[in-house]
Amino acid sequence: MGYVDTHFHLWDLKANYYPWLTDRILTDHVLGDYSAIRKDYLITDLLADIEGTPVTKGVHIQANIDPQDPVRETRWLQAIADDQAVSRGFPHAIVAYAPLESPGAERMLAAHMAFPNVRGLRQVLPPDVLDHEVFCRNLALLPRYRLSFDLQIRHPHMASVAVLADRNPDLQFIVTHCGYPLSRDPGYLDAWRAGMRELARRPNMAVKLSGFAFIDPHWTADTLRPLVLEIIDLFGPGRCMFATDFPVDAVAGDYRSYWAAYEAITAGHTRDERNAMLGANAERIYRI
Repeated sequence: MGYVDTHFHLWDLKANYYPWLTDRILTDHVLGDYSAIRKDYLITDLLADIEGTPVTKGVHIQANIDPQDPVRETRWLQAIADDQAVSRGFPHAIVAYAPLESPGAERMLAAHMAFPNVRGLRQVLPPDVLDHEVFCRNLALLPRYRLSFDLQIRHPHMASVAVLADRNPDLQFIVTHCGYPLSRDPGYLDAWRAGMRELARRPNMAVKLSGFAFIDPHWTADTLRPLVLEIIDLFGPGRCMFATDFPVDAVAGDYRSYWAAYEAITAGHTRDERNAMLGANAERIYRI
């Protein structure tokens, strides 16, 4: 079956405003020096990278466009998807941005829902999220719109997210980039592992195996294998998805090499398990 890239970005620096790409380099960015990606990455670039791989569908994750007008990005992406002669339908799903900590968030949700490929939201959680009444109230609206919630999260917040998952059993949560195991320090990894184990106990929690330019910038299939297999063991093949995070992760490998690594790492799983992780789970979760 075809694979699904569950996390990629497009950006056109002439058509849209991305402060982090056009104003100045963020010196505290988790990627470090990302000057190499401060250039357009258009649908033609994505399709050129996909050429020769089994990827047939993709999920676009909001790219931190101007927070004053995030619906602009959704409108732009939907126009790309609708031009199927050029885009082949990419992006098949759009994960947008809305500031759920804002009292006006529901109006923005409704604006995003005018575009048929919208399937979810992504944002970084506010501090003390469990005590943030407005955020929690707006988060509870997402199932009404049939939206999932992609999480940018590190281990200190995982216990809070587990509580959110319990409070919102009808909401599909998706942990991005393996939950950011960014350090090899044993104490850090123990805390990350405990947090991920707590999240995995929630049946409405899935995980993306991605973000390896952050986690292991000099990765090989052999170096990624223990981490990837540990996460698959925690969540099970029915709740794991793979992604490239292109063009961000292009700083650590070409597009084909990521999928070759994923195939090699999952070679010991059954055909059904591999089909689930490489495509079918994403088709179910993102309804594509």
